[in-house]
Amino acid sequence: MVSHLFQAPRLLAGGMLLMLITAGHASGQDVQVSNARLSLLPGEQPGAGYFQLHNTGDETAVLVGAQTEAFEDVEIHMSSEENGMAHMHAMEQVEIEAGERFEFAPKGHHLMFIGRLKTFSEGDDVEVMLEFDDAQQLSVTFDVVSPVSL
Repeated sequence: MVSHLFQAPRLLAGGMLLMLITAGHASGQDVQVSNARLSLLPGEQPGAGYFQLHNTGDETAVLVGAQTEAFEDVEIHMSSEENGMAHMHAMEQVEIEAGERFEFAPKGHHLMFIGRLKTFSEGDDVEVMLEFDDAQQLSVTFDVVSPVSL
C-alpha cells in the first residue's frame, strides 16, 4: 500500500511535465482542412496544392511541411509579384493563429509537388500528410483538378 502512495505524485508530475512541453502550440488535431485541390500541369512539371486551414485551437499552429507517396518531394512555397515580375520562393513554415483561417491559393501560398511518381487524371485523389512543428500530422485527401478550374 505504501508503494501506491508514491506512484500518484510521480504520475501527476509526469502529466504536468507533458503539459509544459506541449504548451504554446496547437496540435495538428486542432487544424481543419477544406477544399484541398492539386493542380497538375501536363508532363513532368510540378503540381501546386491549394487549400484552406482553420485553426480551431487556442494556440498558434505551425505548418512545417508535407509528404506523400505520390511525389518525391513537397515544399511550402509563396508566389509574389514585384515590378511586374512573378517570383516564387520556398518557405520554412506557415503560422496559423488561434481561431484564424489561412488560405493556400493561386498567386500566393501553395504546396509545390515535385517529382511525380504516379500517373494521375482529373478527379483522382492524392493522400498528403501535413506536418506541424509539434510533430503532429494531419492526413488530407487532395482532389486532382485542371489548372483552368482554379
